[in-house]
Amino acid sequence: MTTLVTGASGFVGSAIVRRLLQAGHQVRVLLRKHSPRNNINDLPVEIVSGDLTDMPSLENAASGCSSLFHAAADYRLWTRNPDEMYRVNVDGTRNIMLAAIEAGVSHIVYTSSVATIGLHADSTPADESTPSSLDDMIGHYKRSKFMAESVVRNLVAEQSLPAVIVNPAGPVGPRDIKPTPTGQMILDTMRGRMPGYIDTGLNIVHVDDVAEGHLLAFEHGLAGERYILGGENLPLKEILTRVATLAGRKPPRIRMPYYGVLPLAWLSEVIASITSATQPLIAMDGVRMTRKHMYFSSDKAQRKLGYNPRPAQAALEDAVIWFKQLGYCK
Repeated sequence: MTTLVTGASGFVGSAIVRRLLQAGHQVRVLLRKHSPRNNINDLPVEIVSGDLTDMPSLENAASGCSSLFHAAADYRLWTRNPDEMYRVNVDGTRNIMLAAIEAGVSHIVYTSSVATIGLHADSTPADESTPSSLDDMIGHYKRSKFMAESVVRNLVAEQSLPAVIVNPAGPVGPRDIKPTPTGQMILDTMRGRMPGYIDTGLNIVHVDDVAEGHLLAFEHGLAGERYILGGENLPLKEILTRVATLAGRKPPRIRMPYYGVLPLAWLSEVIASITSATQPLIAMDGVRMTRKHMYFSSDKAQRKLGYNPRPAQAALEDAVIWFKQLGYCK
Protein backbone atom coordinates (compact mmCIF):
# COMPACT_ATOMS: atom_id res chain seq x y z
CA MET A 1 0.00 0.00 0.00
CA THR A 2 0.95 3.63 -0.44
CA THR A 3 2.31 6.02 2.19
CA LEU A 4 1.36 9.69 1.84
CA VAL A 5 3.83 12.34 3.01
CA THR A 6 3.01 16.03 3.32
CA GLY A 7 5.76 18.64 3.46
CA ALA A 8 7.96 16.30 1.42
CA SER A 9 9.83 19.10 -0.34
CA GLY A 10 10.93 20.60 2.98
CA PHE A 11 13.85 19.95 5.28
CA VAL A 12 12.37 17.34 7.62
CA GLY A 13 9.81 16.05 5.13
CA SER A 14 12.38 15.16 2.48
CA ALA A 15 14.45 13.30 5.08
CA ILE A 16 11.35 11.32 6.05
CA VAL A 17 10.69 10.43 2.40
CA ARG A 18 14.25 9.16 1.98
CA ARG A 19 14.01 6.99 5.08
CA LEU A 20 10.65 5.57 4.04
CA LEU A 21 11.99 4.66 0.60
CA GLN A 22 14.95 2.93 2.26
CA ALA A 23 12.48 0.93 4.35
CA GLY A 24 10.60 -0.20 1.25
CA HIS A 25 7.57 2.09 1.36
CA GLN A 26 5.77 3.12 -1.80
CA VAL A 27 5.63 6.89 -1.31
CA ARG A 28 3.17 9.47 -2.57
CA VAL A 29 3.93 13.11 -1.80
CA LEU A 30 1.53 16.03 -1.58
CA LEU A 31 2.97 19.24 -3.02
CA ARG A 32 1.53 22.61 -3.78
CA LYS A 33 1.65 23.51 -7.46
CA HIS A 34 4.61 25.89 -7.12
CA SER A 35 6.51 24.16 -4.30
CA PRO A 36 10.27 23.80 -4.96
CA ARG A 37 11.20 20.21 -5.70
CA ASN A 38 14.97 20.34 -5.31
CA ASN A 39 14.92 18.00 -2.32
CA ILE A 40 12.96 15.23 -4.03
CA ASN A 41 13.79 15.56 -7.74
CA ASP A 42 15.95 12.44 -7.66
CA LEU A 43 13.52 10.29 -5.65
CA PRO A 44 11.13 7.63 -7.02
CA VAL A 45 7.93 9.05 -5.60
CA GLU A 46 4.42 9.70 -6.89
CA ILE A 47 3.63 13.43 -6.82
CA VAL A 48 0.10 14.73 -6.39
CA SER A 49 -0.81 18.41 -6.39
CA GLY A 50 -2.82 19.82 -3.55
CA ASP A 51 -3.00 22.21 -0.65
CA LEU A 52 -3.77 21.76 3.04
CA THR A 53 -6.50 24.39 2.70
CA ASP A 54 -8.15 22.56 -0.24
CA MET A 55 -10.16 19.62 1.11
CA PRO A 56 -10.95 17.94 -2.24
CA SER A 57 -7.24 17.83 -3.11
CA LEU A 58 -6.49 16.20 0.25
CA GLU A 59 -9.20 13.60 -0.22
CA ASN A 60 -7.70 12.79 -3.61
CA ALA A 61 -4.18 12.56 -2.18
CA ALA A 62 -5.23 10.28 0.70
CA SER A 63 -7.31 7.94 -1.47
CA GLY A 64 -5.77 4.47 -1.56
CA CYS A 65 -3.17 5.24 1.12
CA SER A 66 -2.64 3.01 4.14
CA SER A 67 -0.46 5.44 6.08
CA LEU A 68 0.23 9.14 6.43
CA PHE A 69 3.20 11.19 7.61
CA HIS A 70 2.02 14.78 8.08
CA ALA A 71 5.18 16.89 8.18
CA ALA A 72 3.98 20.01 6.38
CA ALA A 73 4.00 23.22 8.39
CA ASP A 74 4.55 26.94 8.07
CA TYR A 75 7.74 27.33 10.12
CA ARG A 76 8.57 31.02 10.48
CA LEU A 77 9.29 33.14 13.52
CA TRP A 78 7.83 36.22 11.80
CA THR A 79 5.09 36.72 9.25
CA ARG A 80 3.25 39.71 7.86
CA ASN A 81 -0.02 37.79 7.96
CA PRO A 82 -0.33 35.43 10.95
CA ASP A 83 -3.70 34.17 9.69
CA GLU A 84 -1.89 32.31 6.91
CA MET A 85 0.13 30.38 9.49
CA TYR A 86 -2.98 29.32 11.41
CA ARG A 87 -4.74 28.26 8.19
CA VAL A 88 -1.84 25.98 7.27
CA ASN A 89 -0.75 24.69 10.68
CA VAL A 90 -4.10 24.38 12.45
CA ASP A 91 -6.84 24.19 9.83
CA GLY A 92 -4.57 22.32 7.42
CA THR A 93 -3.75 19.70 10.06
CA ARG A 94 -7.45 19.19 10.80
CA ASN A 95 -8.19 18.89 7.06
CA ILE A 96 -5.55 16.27 6.32
CA MET A 97 -6.51 14.23 9.38
CA LEU A 98 -10.19 14.23 8.39
CA ALA A 99 -9.22 13.25 4.84
CA ALA A 100 -7.16 10.38 6.27
CA ILE A 101 -10.11 9.19 8.35
CA GLU A 102 -12.37 9.30 5.29
CA ALA A 103 -9.82 7.32 3.25
CA GLY A 104 -9.46 4.66 5.94
CA VAL A 105 -5.77 5.36 6.64
CA SER A 106 -4.65 2.96 9.37
CA HIS A 107 -1.34 4.50 10.55
CA ILE A 108 -0.50 8.20 10.98
CA VAL A 109 2.59 9.98 12.26
CA TYR A 110 2.07 13.67 12.95
CA THR A 111 5.11 15.95 13.10
CA SER A 112 4.56 18.37 15.96
CA SER A 113 7.44 20.20 17.67
CA VAL A 114 9.13 20.59 21.03
CA ALA A 115 7.73 24.12 20.78
CA THR A 116 4.49 22.70 22.23
CA ILE A 117 6.21 21.33 25.35
CA GLY A 118 6.78 23.31 28.53
CA LEU A 119 10.21 24.40 29.75
CA HIS A 120 11.81 24.28 33.19
CA ALA A 121 12.99 27.51 34.79
CA ASP A 122 16.09 25.75 36.18
CA SER A 123 17.17 24.66 32.65
CA THR A 124 16.77 20.95 33.36
CA PRO A 125 15.57 19.03 30.28
CA ALA A 126 11.81 18.95 29.74
CA ASP A 127 9.99 15.82 28.62
CA GLU A 128 6.61 14.84 27.23
CA SER A 129 4.96 15.25 30.64
CA THR A 130 6.22 18.80 31.27
CA PRO A 131 3.04 20.90 31.40
CA SER A 132 2.32 23.74 29.02
CA SER A 133 -0.65 25.80 27.91
CA LEU A 134 -1.56 28.03 24.99
CA ASP A 135 -0.72 31.05 27.16
CA ASP A 136 2.84 29.73 27.51
CA MET A 137 3.39 29.74 23.76
CA ILE A 138 5.57 32.58 22.47
CA GLY A 139 4.60 33.82 19.02
CA HIS A 140 2.31 32.61 16.27
CA TYR A 141 4.41 29.63 15.23
CA LYS A 142 4.40 28.08 18.70
CA ARG A 143 0.74 28.92 19.24
CA SER A 144 -0.29 27.42 15.91
CA LYS A 145 1.69 24.21 16.52
CA PHE A 146 0.21 23.90 20.02
CA MET A 147 -3.28 24.28 18.59
CA ALA A 148 -2.56 21.83 15.77
CA GLU A 149 -1.30 19.20 18.20
CA SER A 150 -4.46 19.69 20.24
CA VAL A 151 -6.50 19.05 17.09
CA VAL A 152 -4.73 15.73 16.58
CA ARG A 153 -5.08 14.67 20.21
CA ASN A 154 -8.79 15.53 20.19
CA LEU A 155 -9.37 13.52 17.01
CA VAL A 156 -7.55 10.56 18.58
CA ALA A 157 -9.90 10.73 21.56
CA GLU A 158 -13.12 11.53 19.73
CA GLN A 159 -12.78 9.70 16.40
CA SER A 160 -10.11 7.07 17.14
CA LEU A 161 -7.64 8.76 14.79
CA PRO A 162 -4.69 6.31 14.56
CA ALA A 163 -2.10 9.06 15.02
CA VAL A 164 1.24 8.99 16.82
CA ILE A 165 2.73 12.40 17.64
CA VAL A 166 6.45 13.14 17.38
CA ASN A 167 8.07 16.33 18.68
CA PRO A 168 11.39 17.06 16.93
CA ALA A 169 13.85 19.42 18.61
CA GLY A 170 16.20 21.59 16.51
CA PRO A 171 17.01 19.59 13.36
CA VAL A 172 20.14 20.47 11.40
CA GLY A 173 21.95 18.79 8.53
CA PRO A 174 21.75 18.54 4.73
CA ARG A 175 18.93 19.80 2.47
CA ASP A 176 17.98 22.80 4.63
CA ILE A 177 17.27 24.81 1.50
CA LYS A 178 15.23 27.74 2.91
CA PRO A 179 16.97 27.57 5.47
CA THR A 180 15.09 27.01 8.75
CA PRO A 181 15.65 29.49 11.61
CA THR A 182 18.21 27.10 13.16
CA GLY A 183 19.88 26.63 9.79
CA GLN A 184 19.97 30.39 9.26
CA MET A 185 21.76 30.78 12.60
CA ILE A 186 24.37 28.26 11.45
CA LEU A 187 24.71 29.97 8.09
CA ASP A 188 25.08 33.44 9.65
CA THR A 189 27.86 32.08 11.86
CA MET A 190 29.60 30.55 8.84
CA ARG A 191 29.39 33.91 7.07
CA GLY A 192 30.85 35.77 10.05
CA ARG A 193 27.59 37.62 10.67
CA MET A 194 27.06 36.42 14.25
CA PRO A 195 29.03 38.90 16.40
CA GLY A 196 27.62 37.78 19.74
CA TYR A 197 25.39 35.34 21.52
CA ILE A 198 22.58 35.29 24.08
CA ASP A 199 22.80 33.16 27.20
CA THR A 200 20.44 30.36 26.17
CA GLY A 201 20.63 26.78 24.98
CA LEU A 202 19.17 24.50 22.32
CA ASN A 203 18.68 20.82 21.64
CA ILE A 204 20.45 19.97 18.38
CA VAL A 205 19.56 16.83 16.43
CA HIS A 206 20.54 15.49 13.01
CA VAL A 207 17.65 15.73 10.55
CA ASP A 208 18.22 12.12 9.46
CA ASP A 209 17.85 10.98 13.07
CA VAL A 210 14.54 12.85 13.19
CA ALA A 211 13.49 10.93 10.07
CA GLU A 212 14.56 7.66 11.68
CA GLY A 213 12.50 8.59 14.73
CA HIS A 214 9.44 9.05 12.51
CA LEU A 215 9.84 5.54 11.11
CA LEU A 216 10.32 4.11 14.62
CA ALA A 217 7.19 5.92 15.78
CA PHE A 218 5.30 4.45 12.82
CA GLU A 219 6.49 0.96 13.70
CA HIS A 220 6.34 1.05 17.50
CA GLY A 221 4.50 4.18 18.66
CA LEU A 222 1.08 4.22 20.31
CA ALA A 223 -1.80 6.33 19.02
CA GLY A 224 -2.25 9.48 21.07
CA GLU A 225 1.23 9.26 22.60
CA ARG A 226 3.93 11.79 21.83
CA TYR A 227 7.65 11.22 21.60
CA ILE A 228 10.40 13.85 21.69
CA LEU A 229 12.93 13.34 18.90
CA GLY A 230 15.91 15.31 20.18
CA GLY A 231 19.64 15.03 20.25
CA GLU A 232 22.10 16.87 22.47
CA ASN A 233 21.47 19.86 24.74
CA LEU A 234 24.11 22.56 24.23
CA PRO A 235 24.56 26.21 25.26
CA LEU A 236 24.13 28.55 22.30
CA LYS A 237 27.68 29.84 22.79
CA GLU A 238 29.06 26.32 22.33
CA ILE A 239 26.95 25.68 19.24
CA LEU A 240 28.15 28.88 17.59
CA THR A 241 31.76 28.16 18.60
CA ARG A 242 31.62 24.70 17.05
CA VAL A 243 30.12 26.02 13.82
CA ALA A 244 32.63 28.86 13.59
CA THR A 245 35.50 26.43 14.12
CA LEU A 246 34.19 24.13 11.38
CA ALA A 247 33.84 27.11 9.04
CA GLY A 248 37.27 28.54 9.83
CA ARG A 249 35.83 31.64 11.51
CA LYS A 250 36.50 33.26 14.85
CA PRO A 251 33.73 32.30 17.28
CA PRO A 252 31.49 35.04 18.69
CA ARG A 253 32.75 36.13 22.10
CA ILE A 254 30.36 38.92 23.09
CA ARG A 255 27.53 37.94 25.41
CA MET A 256 24.64 40.14 24.36
CA PRO A 257 22.06 41.14 27.01
CA TYR A 258 18.46 40.16 26.34
CA TYR A 259 17.16 43.70 26.73
CA GLY A 260 19.89 44.94 24.41
CA VAL A 261 18.89 42.56 21.60
CA LEU A 262 15.11 43.00 21.91
CA PRO A 263 15.06 46.62 20.58
CA LEU A 264 17.24 45.53 17.66
CA ALA A 265 14.75 42.80 16.85
CA TRP A 266 11.89 45.30 17.03
CA LEU A 267 13.69 47.62 14.61
CA SER A 268 14.50 44.69 12.33
CA GLU A 269 10.83 43.71 12.14
CA VAL A 270 9.78 47.29 11.42
CA ILE A 271 12.25 47.45 8.53
CA ALA A 272 11.05 44.07 7.21
CA SER A 273 7.41 45.15 7.38
CA ILE A 274 7.97 48.23 5.20
CA THR A 275 10.34 46.62 2.70
CA SER A 276 10.23 43.55 0.49
CA ALA A 277 12.22 41.46 2.98
CA THR A 278 10.76 37.99 3.53
CA GLN A 279 12.18 37.80 7.07
CA PRO A 280 13.72 40.32 9.50
CA LEU A 281 17.38 39.94 10.40
CA ILE A 282 16.29 39.28 13.99
CA ALA A 283 12.78 38.14 14.97
CA MET A 284 11.36 39.33 18.27
CA ASP A 285 9.75 35.96 18.95
CA GLY A 286 13.11 34.30 18.44
CA VAL A 287 14.65 36.63 21.01
CA ARG A 288 11.78 36.11 23.47
CA MET A 289 12.30 32.34 23.30
CA THR A 290 15.86 32.74 24.58
CA ARG A 291 14.67 33.70 28.06
CA LYS A 292 14.85 29.98 28.93
CA HIS A 293 17.21 27.21 27.92
CA MET A 294 15.31 25.04 25.43
CA TYR A 295 16.58 21.69 26.70
CA PHE A 296 14.67 18.45 26.19
CA SER A 297 14.97 14.76 27.00
CA SER A 298 14.44 11.99 24.41
CA ASP A 299 14.48 9.23 27.04
CA LYS A 300 10.92 8.13 26.25
CA ALA A 301 11.64 7.71 22.53
CA GLN A 302 14.85 5.87 23.36
CA ARG A 303 13.09 3.47 25.75
CA LYS A 304 9.85 2.93 23.84
CA LEU A 305 10.94 3.25 20.21
CA GLY A 306 14.63 2.33 20.17
CA TYR A 307 15.56 5.87 19.10
CA ASN A 308 19.33 6.49 19.17
CA PRO A 309 20.44 9.92 17.88
CA ARG A 310 24.06 10.68 16.99
CA PRO A 311 26.09 13.44 18.73
CA ALA A 312 25.30 17.05 17.88
CA GLN A 313 28.80 17.51 16.46
CA ALA A 314 28.01 15.15 13.58
CA ALA A 315 24.82 17.07 12.81
CA LEU A 316 26.64 20.42 12.80
CA GLU A 317 29.42 19.02 10.62
CA ASP A 318 26.94 17.75 8.02
CA ALA A 319 25.10 21.09 8.04
CA VAL A 320 28.31 23.06 7.47
CA ILE A 321 29.45 20.70 4.70
CA TRP A 322 26.09 20.94 2.92
CA PHE A 323 25.92 24.74 3.09
CA LYS A 324 29.47 24.95 1.73
CA GLN A 325 28.82 22.50 -1.07
CA LEU A 326 25.68 24.34 -2.19
CA GLY A 327 27.47 27.69 -2.20
CA TYR A 328 25.41 29.32 0.54
CA CYS A 329 28.48 31.01 1.99
CA LYS A 330 29.41 33.04 -1.07
